[in-house]
Amino acid sequence: MARDLADVRFLTVGEVAEMMRVSNMTVYRLVHSGELPAIRFGRSFRIPETAVEAVIQTPISDVG
Repeated sequence: MARDLADVRFLTVGEVAEMMRVSNMTVYRLVHSGELPAIRFGRSFRIPETAVEAVIQTPISDVG
Protein backbone atom coordinates (compact mmCIF):
# COMPACT_ATOMS: atom_id res chain seq x y z
CA MET A 1 0.00 0.00 0.00
CA ALA A 2 2.79 2.46 0.86
CA ARG A 3 4.40 1.84 -2.50
CA ASP A 4 1.12 2.64 -4.27
CA LEU A 5 0.88 5.99 -2.50
CA ALA A 6 4.45 6.81 -3.48
CA ASP A 7 3.38 6.65 -7.12
CA VAL A 8 0.46 9.06 -6.63
CA ARG A 9 1.07 12.75 -7.25
CA PHE A 10 -1.06 15.00 -5.06
CA LEU A 11 -1.94 18.55 -6.10
CA THR A 12 -2.96 21.57 -4.06
CA VAL A 13 -6.28 23.33 -4.57
CA GLY A 14 -4.44 26.18 -6.33
CA GLU A 15 -2.70 23.80 -8.74
CA VAL A 16 -5.99 22.07 -9.55
CA ALA A 17 -7.72 25.41 -10.11
CA GLU A 18 -4.96 26.43 -12.52
CA MET A 19 -5.17 23.13 -14.43
CA MET A 20 -8.96 23.34 -14.72
CA ARG A 21 -8.95 27.11 -15.29
CA VAL A 22 -11.47 27.73 -12.52
CA SER A 23 -11.33 29.53 -9.18
CA ASN A 24 -10.11 27.98 -5.96
CA MET A 25 -13.67 28.20 -4.62
CA THR A 26 -14.93 26.05 -7.50
CA VAL A 27 -12.38 23.38 -6.62
CA TYR A 28 -13.47 23.51 -2.96
CA ARG A 29 -17.09 23.10 -4.08
CA LEU A 30 -16.17 20.06 -6.19
CA VAL A 31 -14.30 18.55 -3.24
CA HIS A 32 -17.11 19.18 -0.74
CA SER A 33 -19.78 17.83 -3.12
CA GLY A 34 -17.77 14.64 -3.65
CA GLU A 35 -17.30 15.18 -7.40
CA LEU A 36 -13.55 15.50 -6.87
CA PRO A 37 -11.98 13.12 -4.35
CA ALA A 38 -9.47 14.67 -1.98
CA ILE A 39 -7.46 13.92 1.12
CA ARG A 40 -7.33 16.38 3.96
CA PHE A 41 -3.91 17.23 5.40
CA GLY A 42 -4.43 19.42 8.44
CA ARG A 43 -6.41 22.40 7.22
CA SER A 44 -5.70 21.91 3.52
CA PHE A 45 -6.78 19.47 0.84
CA ARG A 46 -4.67 17.47 -1.59
CA ILE A 47 -6.23 16.05 -4.74
CA PRO A 48 -4.77 13.08 -6.64
CA GLU A 49 -3.64 14.14 -10.11
CA THR A 50 -5.40 11.12 -11.62
CA ALA A 51 -8.72 12.33 -10.18
CA VAL A 52 -8.25 15.76 -11.78
CA GLU A 53 -7.42 14.18 -15.13
CA ALA A 54 -10.55 12.00 -14.89
CA VAL A 55 -12.76 15.04 -14.22
CA ILE A 56 -11.19 16.95 -17.10
CA GLN A 57 -11.67 14.00 -19.49
CA THR A 58 -15.34 13.52 -18.56
CA PRO A 59 -17.57 15.01 -21.27
CA ILE A 60 -20.01 17.70 -20.22
CA SER A 61 -23.60 16.80 -20.94
CA ASP A 62 -25.99 19.25 -22.54
CA VAL A 63 -28.24 21.04 -20.08
CA GLY A 64 -31.65 22.27 -21.07
